[in-house]
Amino acid sequence: MNYTVRMKGKVEEKTSEKDGLKVQDVLDEMELSSETIVSKINGEIVIEDSVIEDGDEVEFIQIIYGG
Repeated sequence: MNYTVRMKGKVEEKTSEKDGLKVQDVLDEMELSSETIVSKINGEIVIEDSVIEDGDEVEFIQIIYGG
């Protein structure tokens, strides 16, 4: 399966042999926390348990917060 990851203006084509690859799997691979990231698949906001399909575009948006 092939999919695209976008984050901070960078685009990376990725391949996975895993069936049922989830957004959380990609976050873990990239060492990112779901607590500070908004995830989208094909432009729609999704939860971390969402399954990535062949040809999907996954986008991660860093949440900036503080006080």
